[in-house]
Amino acid sequence: MHPDPAPARQWRVPPALPALKLTGAVALLALALLLDGGDRIRLALAVLTAAGLAGWAARDLVAPVRLAVDPDGITVVQGFAGRRRLPWSAVEKVTVDRRARRGLTSELLEIDAGESLHLLGRHDLGADPAEVAEALHEARPR
Repeated sequence: MHPDPAPARQWRVPPALPALKLTGAVALLALALLLDGGDRIRLALAVLTAAGLAGWAARDLVAPVRLAVDPDGITVVQGFAGRRRLPWSAVEKVTVDRRARRGLTSELLEIDAGESLHLLGRHDLGADPAEVAEALHEARPR
């Protein structure tokens, strides 16, 4: 008798993150309008920046699940809100890239699928990339 297959797991953007981005966009617009001083270029730049923040938050709301794994493979977010299914046979390796710069350390989960490389950070996953990499290694059939 063989063990039951591993259940599907998923990692998503923390719910507070899109709210924070939208709050930042609104605050930026309010500050720009308050300190406008008749400078249309400054106001236009603030509007463009706020629109960028709102678009970034919209992606978090439309496609909150950035990574899912099941016994058949991995599903990653691709583009603005698309999904890409990677069967285990296409996944060459899963690693964590750690880099230290200016006293800060960043970690990215790297999923190498041959012709594509998928990079996901802590804010994409809502979890430590090293823990997610370990979970992916455990879910991969031997």
